[in-house]
Amino acid sequence: MPGEVSIDHELVSPQNNKFVLHDSKGFEPGEKDNLQTVRDFIDRRRAMPDLKNQLHAVWLCFEIPRANARLLETGVEQFLTAKREGELGNIPIVVVFTKYDTLLDRVERTMNKSSLKGLSKEAVKELIKKSAEDKIQEVCIAPLEKFAGSDIPHVTVSTNGTHEETLARLIQTTEKLVCEHVGIDASVMTSVAQRVDPGLKIKASIEVGKRKYWKALASSMLFKKRSMWDCLHVLHTDIVNVWNFRDPNDYLCSPEFRTLMTNMVNELDVGPTAEPDKTLSFGLTIVGTIASVMSALSGPAVPIVIPIVASVVIASWVYEVYEQTRPVLQRFMKYIIDLTLVLQTLYLISENQELSRRAIKLAVKSYHSSPMSGEVHNRIQEYDRQLTLWQRADRDSLGQFVELLQSYNISAEEVSDLRANLPAMDLWSNEPWDTAVERS
Repeated sequence: MPGEVSIDHELVSPQNNKFVLHDSKGFEPGEKDNLQTVRDFIDRRRAMPDLKNQLHAVWLCFEIPRANARLLETGVEQFLTAKREGELGNIPIVVVFTKYDTLLDRVERTMNKSSLKGLSKEAVKELIKKSAEDKIQEVCIAPLEKFAGSDIPHVTVSTNGTHEETLARLIQTTEKLVCEHVGIDASVMTSVAQRVDPGLKIKASIEVGKRKYWKALASSMLFKKRSMWDCLHVLHTDIVNVWNFRDPNDYLCSPEFRTLMTNMVNELDVGPTAEPDKTLSFGLTIVGTIASVMSALSGPAVPIVIPIVASVVIASWVYEVYEQTRPVLQRFMKYIIDLTLVLQTLYLISENQELSRRAIKLAVKSYHSSPMSGEVHNRIQEYDRQLTLWQRADRDSLGQFVELLQSYNISAEEVSDLRANLPAMDLWSNEPWDTAVERS
């Protein structure tokens, strides 16, 4: 990008310090030094030993040009040539075509209005989208592929809030390339930093779990002689960190929230159930339950009462020493999935805002009250019954557990529509964790 900017300066949002960007000057004609500055920066970062200091990907950004405008300046062509010839190493490059919303507006203004007569709003929207995609192919993709070939990934984006799915595609493309060309550790860091795709959060949670504690659950070595409360604390903290919420008060790692989640495992052993042979859609089911919870309140500011104690751990088993038994493994599996799905619910309702206890309580109550929670526990019990003790201890036997967790994933493409169907909610005024206890 043009202007006075140092590529070494880290651009970090105060709302998300895990996502670090470096901006460079553009490759405009007459700016010969800019290309070398970028290449030197890539070389320096590539030589750094710590993964956190290395460059994980390059976004080569272009505003979608008008017809007949040139897409690739000489400096960009030289940069792409250097990449093709291996001079930039294995750093993945994604070409990003920006201001997609502006293109849509331009296409709509210039369309022949007579051709739209009799069409529904959805049909008009699809026609505009198709015309915009044709324009992108003509003025962006075709020139790029003519020069660089078809193996340079490209994504069209808009930062306009109504096109959040385009940012999700950018993140998905980037994460995939980072995993392939940099490594799984870097791709997990990418998934943790982003806040537009809950599916990548679940994927990263699974990867972290596989590496750090799932095998330990089966072997008992890591958790030997430790209380189950302490063991759950390790799992809880790692899963919460992957979701990277705006939680400056650390509500999600508080003893009260950990207590809620621990007691939920006990509560849901006899909780609501769904039809045994029917797998529910997580997104639609949880949105319906959220609407029911909110409509049951007598006013928008009435505290949310959770039918689970938050002030004291009522599950006595958490104070016992961890050991590899069937009931213990089953409880840990339930805790992992319950926590993950509560956090996915919280992601849906919080919309990247700073968390309040009220928002967290709504996520907990909605998951606890939904038929989804009973279905999850039933499926875990059924999965567990099918395994022998030896199979549970086998590090490769967690495949079904992973599939179960992934089956409740909300895709990035669903998020906007699901949020549009949420009721109006005041989630930013705070309230006590355990309303009934603290009022007495």
